Amino acid sequence: MALTGRAALLAALGTLPVGIWDPSWTGVLAVNGSLALACACDFALAAPVRRLGLTRSGDASVRLGDTVDVTLTVTNPSGRPLRARLRDAWPPSSWHPGTEVTASRHVLTVPPGERRRVTTRLRPTRRGDRQADRVTIRSYGPLGLFSRQGTHKVPWTVRVLPPFTSRKHLPAKLARLRELDGRTSVLTRGEGTEFDSLREYVPGDDTRSIDWRATARHNSVAVRTWRPERDRHILLVLDTGRTSAGRVGDAPRLDASMDAALLLAALATRAGDRVDLLAYDRKVRALVQGRAAGDVLPSLVNAMATLEPELVETDARGLTATALRSAPRRSLIVLLTTLDTAPIEEGFLPVLPQLTQRHTVLLASVGDPHIARMATARGSTEAVYEAAAAAQAHAERTRMAERLRRHGVTVVDATPEDLAPAVADAYLALKAAGRL
Repeated sequence: MALTGRAALLAALGTLPVGIWDPSWTGVLAVNGSLALACACDFALAAPVRRLGLTRSGDASVRLGDTVDVTLTVTNPSGRPLRARLRDAWPPSSWHPGTEVTASRHVLTVPPGERRRVTTRLRPTRRGDRQADRVTIRSYGPLGLFSRQGTHKVPWTVRVLPPFTSRKHLPAKLARLRELDGRTSVLTRGEGTEFDSLREYVPGDDTRSIDWRATARHNSVAVRTWRPERDRHILLVLDTGRTSAGRVGDAPRLDASMDAALLLAALATRAGDRVDLLAYDRKVRALVQGRAAGDVLPSLVNAMATLEPELVETDARGLTATALRSAPRRSLIVLLTTLDTAPIEEGFLPVLPQLTQRHTVLLASVGDPHIARMATARGSTEAVYEAAAAAQAHAERTRMAERLRRHGVTVVDATPEDLAPAVADAYLALKAAGRL
């Protein structure tokens, strides 16, 4: 229960003339006694808060950056009308800063025996599960002098999914895939190593593709056409160790890696390949295996939603052993990790031959665009030192990428905006070369 500002204002206004014309305790008690009686009546006429029924409904998931509506239904079983102010509390990251007050507070009136709905619109700023906190209701009497207050626990969870901003690149990559598959009108046939069909020879075809046996059976020259391999296995490995926690721009490196993994998964499933996911640092954080083509992307998005970087050094040997168990047959292993010298030299290089001798390995790393800007800085002593540091960092990453390539690893090093399309292009290049 609580006094309202209206009751305090009336008490002040009533005491003021008494203090001016007849300052005595009798006058003060007369004014405040009447006000106290009015407050007691107002309290008695206010609808009880504890007996209210509250239920939730609405969406249970939303992409990061989008809005989601959660509906709260308030049922008033008492015989008195409910005049209330309601606060629907959620974690601070459920809204953009500064919008929580207007989004979480509602005014409602519920007649006796009826129900009303209020909608709280969330716009989360972080991935993961957002769980509803308490619902606080303040019920007022008809005079607005006194109120009843209580809280209710009404559980609800909204899962905030990765935004998948790189999906804008998917149409262009699918068009390239169709060219490789020979399903569009292009000047060259689709490349690949799996036999597709026979067709009549046309000037410009590679004579090495002529099928002489088929030609002997027909009156025209026949050539073989090929298509990229299908039904290949792709294992996406997300390194969730400490290096993935480094922020590039406004987001950690892990978010850019997840975005690249989602674009590659969407492209690979359209190409007829099977896609699995492994997230690992010192233990398995997420594992998605054996999903049907139509269920791959939703499963990956759902598994990635709750992933957070762990501030521990990644166990490269454990990651390699887990990846080998997850990919018992020849596969494309896409390792989304760092190109920093220490983690690669001390962690991955000693165990890399275990992966490359059985699988095709693609390593993708998030580069920092700020380093490129530093490299071009001039005009002051400090700027020159920054440019020298940036050049040294770039040289170290380039040297490490060359060492990995000598071990047979395909390396992609790109900024967060370019990483996803660059990884997709590398996958298409491997597919066109028949290396999957």
